[in-house]
Amino acid sequence: MHRRGSDSALRHLDFLVCDILVMQFSFILMYWITRHAGLIYLDPAFRVQPIIFFSAQMALGMFSDVYDHVFTRNTYKEFGSLLLSMFEIWLLGGVFIFLAGIQVRVTHLLGASFIYFDLAFFLRQWNKRRHLRKGLPKRRIAIVARSGNISTIIRRISENKTTADYEAAGVLLLDHSDPAAYAYLGIPVFDASSLSVLDEIAHWWIDDVFLLLEKNDVYPKQLMERFLLMGITIHTSLSVLDEFAFSKTDVRELGSYQVLSNSINFVSDRSALVKRAADIIGGFFGTLATGLLFLFIAPAIYIKSPGPIFFSQQRIGQNGRVFRIYKFRSMYMDAEKRKAELMEKNKLQNDLMFKMDDDPRIIGSEKKGKDGKPKGIGNFIRNTSLDEFPQFFNVLKGDMSLVGTRPPTLDEWKNYDPRHRVRMSAKPGITGMWQVCGRSEITDFEQVVDLDRRYLENWSLALDIKILVKTIKVVLKHEGAS
Repeated sequence: MHRRGSDSALRHLDFLVCDILVMQFSFILMYWITRHAGLIYLDPAFRVQPIIFFSAQMALGMFSDVYDHVFTRNTYKEFGSLLLSMFEIWLLGGVFIFLAGIQVRVTHLLGASFIYFDLAFFLRQWNKRRHLRKGLPKRRIAIVARSGNISTIIRRISENKTTADYEAAGVLLLDHSDPAAYAYLGIPVFDASSLSVLDEIAHWWIDDVFLLLEKNDVYPKQLMERFLLMGITIHTSLSVLDEFAFSKTDVRELGSYQVLSNSINFVSDRSALVKRAADIIGGFFGTLATGLLFLFIAPAIYIKSPGPIFFSQQRIGQNGRVFRIYKFRSMYMDAEKRKAELMEKNKLQNDLMFKMDDDPRIIGSEKKGKDGKPKGIGNFIRNTSLDEFPQFFNVLKGDMSLVGTRPPTLDEWKNYDPRHRVRMSAKPGITGMWQVCGRSEITDFEQVVDLDRRYLENWSLALDIKILVKTIKVVLKHEGAS
C-alpha cells in the first residue's frame, strides 16, 4: 500500500501541531501584553478568537497542501507559503466571524497574527533543518528502464528531497544490455526479461518501483503485474514528457478515463480559490474607489470632451473568451477611427499591440508643458493609471484578475501566431510582469510574450503579491506609463 501524496498534513503532522501550538501561544501572549490576567480561554470576551482560528487552522492544515514540498522550499518560498496560509486562516475565520455576528478585537487579532508569523517562520525553518540533519525516512526503489538512462535516473530521484530520501535498490534493464557492464553502480543489475530474478527480488527491501518508458517501449505488463502481486507500488513515467521544455505533467480524470495531463503550469484548487478570493476582495474595494474617483474625474473628462465617461471595448480573455473591458475614457471619441492613421508610429512595429509616444488621440494632449510633454487630463489619468480603476469591476465579475497578462483587442488577437496564444492561457490582469518591467521601454512584442510566459510558468500566489507591491511602487513613481 502507498500513502497518497495529497495527505500532506498527515505526512508532516509535526509541522501542523507546531503551527497550531504557536498560534494558541500567540493569542495567550497577546492577551497578557494587553494587560489581562489569567488565561484567555476563561475570558468570555476573548476566548472565541483562539477557538475560531484553531478551527480554521486545523481545517486548512488537514485538507490543503500547505505542507507539500516543505523540505524543498527555500527561505523566500517559505515566507510566501506562511503568508498565504495566514491569509487563508484569516479569510476562513473572518467569514465565520462575520456570518455568526461575533464581536472581536481586531487589534488583538492583528497583534496575535504578527507574533504568530514571526515565531512560526522561525520554528518551521528550525524543524526543517532538524529533519534534514537527522535524515528523512529512507525509501528504497527498484528502477526499470533502458540502460542509457540509469545514471540520470539515480541522480534525479536522489537529489530532490520531497518527503523521503530515495535510494536505488537495484536495476532491471529493458533493452537486454549486459548487466555486468553496470557493476560500477554498486547495486544489483538484471535483465528485465528474465522473470526468474523476481524470486530473488521478492526478498529485497523495496518500497517502490520506478518504470521509465521510452517512445517505442512496450509496457512490460507481466513484470509489473508480478510487482503488484508482491504489494509493491509502481511509479510510471514516459520519457517523452520530459521533452516538453515548458510543460508540467499531472494525472487526472477525463470522464471515466485516467489521463496524463500536460500544461505550462498546474494550479491547485486551494491556490485558485485563494486567488479568486483575493480578486473578489480587491475587486470590491477597487470598485468602491472607482465610484469615489468618478466624482472628480467625470466632470474633468466631460468638460474637455463631452461624451461617455467610461470607455468599453471587447477584449480577449482566458483561452480566447470574449468579454467587455471598462476604463475611464482618456481619449477623444474618434480615437479608434484615427488609430489606423497612426499605425506607422506604433512603437512595437506590428499589429499585435499598439503603443506610441505623445498620442494625439488622448484628451487634452494638445496642451504642452514647459518640457514639451502633453499635460492634458487624459495624459494625467493615464500616467497615474487612474484610467485602469474601472477594471476592478471586471475583476469582481470574474472576467479578469488583479494580476495576469494584458488582454488584447479582437484585431490584435486575429494577428496572433500560435506561440503568442500562451499569453491568454490564464485570466488577464489589471497588472502583470510587463507592467512592472518597464512597459514603455519594451518595444518588442516577443519580449512581452516572453515575460508573460515566464509569469505563467512560475506562477504562485507569492509572485502575485510581489507584482502587486511592485505595481504600487511603479505607479507612485509614474514609471512605465506613456
